[in-house]
Amino acid sequence: MQINVKDQLRQPLIIILAACIPLAITWAFLPHPAIAIAVGALPLVILLVLKQPFLMVLLFVLFSFFRLHEVFPQLEPFRIPLLLSIASLTALIWQVAVTKKLTIYWTPELKKATQFFVVVILGIALATNRPLALDYFTNIYWKIIVMTFAIAWLTRSARDFSLSLHLVTFSGLLVGLAALYNKLYSIGLVEGTRVTIGRDFGSVLGDPNDLSLVLLFPFSFALSLILSPGLSKPQRLFGVVTAIVLILAIIATQSRGGLLGVAAVITAFVWRRVASKTLLIICGALVLTSLFLFAGISDRQSGGAVEAGIDESAMGRLYAWEAAFDMALDNPISGVGIDNFHPNYFFYSNYWDGVNHAVHSTWFGVLAETGFIGLYLFLVLVVAVIRSASKALHTIKDNPDKFPPTILAIAEGNLIGLVGFCVAGSFLTQTFTWPLYILLAFTVAIGHFVSTNNNQ
Repeated sequence: MQINVKDQLRQPLIIILAACIPLAITWAFLPHPAIAIAVGALPLVILLVLKQPFLMVLLFVLFSFFRLHEVFPQLEPFRIPLLLSIASLTALIWQVAVTKKLTIYWTPELKKATQFFVVVILGIALATNRPLALDYFTNIYWKIIVMTFAIAWLTRSARDFSLSLHLVTFSGLLVGLAALYNKLYSIGLVEGTRVTIGRDFGSVLGDPNDLSLVLLFPFSFALSLILSPGLSKPQRLFGVVTAIVLILAIIATQSRGGLLGVAAVITAFVWRRVASKTLLIICGALVLTSLFLFAGISDRQSGGAVEAGIDESAMGRLYAWEAAFDMALDNPISGVGIDNFHPNYFFYSNYWDGVNHAVHSTWFGVLAETGFIGLYLFLVLVVAVIRSASKALHTIKDNPDKFPPTILAIAEGNLIGLVGFCVAGSFLTQTFTWPLYILLAFTVAIGHFVSTNNNQ
């Protein structure tokens, strides 16, 4: 079969030429050395973007979720998330509209996700504060929706899965090291003991609960590198180092939801490998108790040992959950709208301490902001994703000769990550943030890869 080289090169060359023309015109009016550098680098950048669409999407997701440009503020002037978003959308459009190499397929999980997305979008029009809901959607949530489908459809080869597994774990390692550095030098501590990142300039990671959520996400992938058979010693060592750093960093946040998530992830991994479940439950209880003691929860100013009975932090959650339920009763069809729980807290809480509070629960957050219909669709989606992830993992284990070790590692890490999401999500707000949707996308991609290769 002959390959027509001209046809292979025509479209990239046209795009490169079209991109260089504006730079050449700029050079005529502003002959600066930076223009020459840009002209020289642009062809390589364009070819990289068009030839590596999955890498562009994955890097955008990693920077958006892990906030790497905020973990390392030196990167902030380069506007990396913006550049990656442009590169990701360009590569995606190129794959779909021009080369038509992207195979778009539909699964029950994507269908259920779409139904939930539609409810959220329709709820914007009925939100109690429409500008606030629209602002959150246009700035954050629409990117999550688009990238959910992009990751699902672009993750196609064993190399893509391996890259995802290692880059997600590596990103978690970077954030964990930054958190431990801040703890060591008492930078940005909340309540004098709880570590944060970028609190002084308003980073998302400036809240210890949100930071623990970000740290928890790669933890299951790090453990899968340690425990999955067939991986190399350097991969296992990488997993061990990352897991230790992540545990210590989550402990430093003193987030009870994060610690429960760690315990759930460890328990789920061990559950699949230990025959005596009774012994496992006893050991799990001891590990969880040790985590709480080592984290110094009793030293917290909120939720510490100085508070008798049900502590202030726990009562705050109960008040918030009660307020969420009342919001849903008043707005059963659409809820109060995405990102509208916080400003509505004053009107629905039975206890007012002068400050609006977060809902501190994924499930109650969905209930408050999307109503009973949204909660039902969200629960159906989560159950469907867990079932699909479990089915794919069993297929991989039953056919080890058909799948490389990294596929087994990411499949198990993905499934256990969903368990951690469900447990930690009961105490942390992560309804409209990245974790579930990344796990959803990986689940769809793994399921499609497994079914395709298992039938060959």
